[in-house]
Formats: sequence, structure tokens, C-alpha cells
Amino acid sequence: MNPSHDRALKTKLLKLECHFTWALTKENVDLSDLQTRLEDQIELDLGKKEGAARSYCFLAYVRYLQGSSDDAIANLVQAEELAREHHGEDCEQFLIVTYGNYAWLHYHRGEYPQCESYLEKLADIMQKFPTGSPTVLHPQVYGEKGWTFLKIARKYYDRAKEFFKKALELDPDSSEWNAGYAIALYRTDYETRGVKDSETAVKQLRRAIEINPQDAVLRVLLGLRLNLLKQYKESEELVADALEMDPSNPHVIRYVGKYFRHSGSVDRSIALLKRAVERTQDSAFLHHQLALCYKRKKTDLFRIAGGKGKGREISQLIRQVIYHLEQATTLKANFIFAMADLALHYGESNDITRAEEMFKATFDAARERREPLQVVHLYYAQFQQYRNKCETLAIKHYRECLTLGLATYEGRQSASCLTKMAEKRLDNDDQDAEAFGILGFVHKAKGERRQALECFEKAMEIDCSNDEYLSAHCELSLSLQ
Repeated sequence: MNPSHDRALKTKLLKLECHFTWALTKENVDLSDLQTRLEDQIELDLGKKEGAARSYCFLAYVRYLQGSSDDAIANLVQAEELAREHHGEDCEQFLIVTYGNYAWLHYHRGEYPQCESYLEKLADIMQKFPTGSPTVLHPQVYGEKGWTFLKIARKYYDRAKEFFKKALELDPDSSEWNAGYAIALYRTDYETRGVKDSETAVKQLRRAIEINPQDAVLRVLLGLRLNLLKQYKESEELVADALEMDPSNPHVIRYVGKYFRHSGSVDRSIALLKRAVERTQDSAFLHHQLALCYKRKKTDLFRIAGGKGKGREISQLIRQVIYHLEQATTLKANFIFAMADLALHYGESNDITRAEEMFKATFDAARERREPLQVVHLYYAQFQQYRNKCETLAIKHYRECLTLGLATYEGRQSASCLTKMAEKRLDNDDQDAEAFGILGFVHKAKGERRQALECFEKAMEIDCSNDEYLSAHCELSLSLQ
């Protein structure tokens, strides 16, 4: 192919809407884990051809990134066949992303006539089904983008939510897009746990269930959210319904297990999750959930017994936590939350060297992947405070965590820990300038500017040469004028 023809072809390809043009690079995802999850989803969706078609289309791109273009072509054949079986004569708009992937794959394989053939097919679809504007996509494309970004990684959830929202603006009664939007809202709003955000997710979950009453996953997600809002009776009914409707679905089992853990029924959660692991042994999520269950049992036991006479039981539970976190981090590379928790529990088992090594690896991975660092700073601060007995480093990392935001669980925990540490120091020495500085920092992070100003004034009275206190005091004074 001559250079000018190649440039013209590449220009057309870059205008397509498909996985090859959505900036889903190797660096942004754990391909092995994503492949496993997509293959599990395909097995689960065999009776739901639309969902399986979508997963095969995405899997084709993953296999291409892994260097298996023959497998990628085979996956696209499966995706197209299932889409045609499900949608019949109305399948063309549901093949836009699949045809785009076909075009790109044939281009990379040097099969230019086949590439141009798919570009022509796409041009025919666009002419037959115009959107009215070059900036507006077909709802099927918005929806497929939504599912892709929802599946790939946590940091893409907000983008998934926006794509589902756009799909629903064009096709408000679609069960697929309503379900996707509900799940995206559940996952993004869960981070803040705000009542208003929770009500938005609840409303959308109810809407999605109204359209598809047989979706057990949506029922258990609604149950989890209502439990958070203390609507216990309905939440319990929804979870029971979900388990009865689809008792072998690993997604249902894992979320029901999560519900039981949040409700205090940890042993029921463990029993359910173990059942799910037997069916899906390579699920990092399930091992992580089991680790959280054993962690909850350990915390409950320590709180009740204060550790007295329960050392052996607590040690056994720590070993269980470590085992399942090691499984989770082995199955899913750069699983930041699990890695940070594993490092913390290495510390709890008095393996300090291993804990420090794991924390370093976790910080490196989080920075490299631009993942949220809050959980790593929080756990490292706790490790320094309770295991290394290094208050200086604990304060440093609690502050780093809080600087990244107060609205999250990690941010609130750091604010609470800093406040307790400062107040304890002031009980011992009411002339502790650093303690007043810490309280000022926390008040400032909470938006409590007058209280922060008062704390920094007290800190400056004791340590008048401290640049940090002076700078914070000046900034706050100006903001209150």
C-alpha cells in the first residue's frame, strides 16, 4: 500500500467508534485479569446473547493487545453471530463497534481489502441510520462504551456513567442501558456514601428493576444501598429474592455475601463466598471479599475480647486474611486496595520487612497507574502508628491522605485519627504547638476556617517561627476578610 493510501485509510479508521479508538491502552489495565473477567461474563451470559456479544467484542480487543489476532478475529465472529441471533434484521446498529474492531484488526494484519470492506459496511449503516449530528453517536455505541468503561477499571466509572446517561437520552426504555446506568451510579456514588447520591442510585436501580424485574444482580445492589440507608426490611427482602431467583450466579452470590458482611452475618457471607470461589476460583474480587470477611471477624473478636486470651484465634484470622489477599493480588496485578491491606496485615503478623516492601510496591503501582493513593496513605499511616510506633510518619501520611479529599471513607478516617492524636498530645502537654497545627490542618480540610484560624494562632503563640503555621494563618485571615 502506498503511503498516501495508508494515510487516507488510517484517517478513516481513527474516526471510528470502537475499542481501538477509545484510548484503552495496555498501560491502563491488567489484561490477564480483564480477559478472565470477560470470559467468566461470557459463560454467565450464554443465555443472554446481547451481553455475550458485547463481551466477545471487547475480548477481541484484549486478545489483540495480547498479540493473539487470530483469537481476536474468532471472538468478533462470535460477537457478530450472537448479535444477529438476538436482534435479527435490526442488528446493524448493534454491529457498529464490532465492525469498527474488524476494520482495525484487518488493518493491523495487513489485510487492507477486508479493512476497506468493513469501512464500507459502516458507511452504509451511518447513511441508513443517521444521528442528525456528527457529534452525536448511536445509543448502541454510547451503551457499549458505557459497559466497556464500567468493566475495565474503577477509574473509568465516571466516564461509564456519562455514556450510559447519553444512551438513555436517546433510548430511555432500554433495559440494557438502564441497568448499566444503575450499576455505574451504584459504584460511583458508593465512594462518597452521601445520602443525596444514594437516593439517586436508588431511584435508578428501581427504574432498571421496573423494566427488568428478573435481574437478580440489580435487586441485590438495591438491597445493599437500602441497607446503607437503614431501610432494613426492604433491603432484606430484595436480597432474599435475588438469592432465590439466581442462586448460582457468582455476581449475585458475591454481592449477597457483601450484604451479609455489612449486616454483621459474617459467617453466612463466608459460606456463600466460598461457594462462589469453588465455581470461579480465579476471581480476585471473591478472594478480596473473603479477606474482608475474615478481617471483620478479627476486628469484632478484638473489640469484644480486647485481644485477651484470643491471641491464637486472632493470629489464625490474620493468616486467613493474608492468604486471601495474596490470592487476590496474584490473580489481579496492581490491585491497589488489596495490596495496601496485605501490606498492613503483614505488619500485623509482625513481618515488618515484608510489610515495608509491599507498601513500597503499592505506592509505586498506584503512582504509575494514577490510581487513588488515599487508601495506601491511610494504611501506611496506620502501620506506622500501631506497628512501627512512628508517630511522625503516621501524621505525615494521615495528612497526605486527608489532602487528597475529605469526602471519602479514607479521608474521614484520617481526619478522625489526626484529631485523636492531637487531642491526646494536648492532654499531656497543652503547649504542644504541633498538636494545635494538626487540629488547624483538620479544621481547614473540613472547611471550618474560623476554628482552623484559632488553632494556628495558638500554634504560632508557642512556635512563632514556624513557616507552615504563619502561611496557613495568613491564608485563612485573608479568606475570612
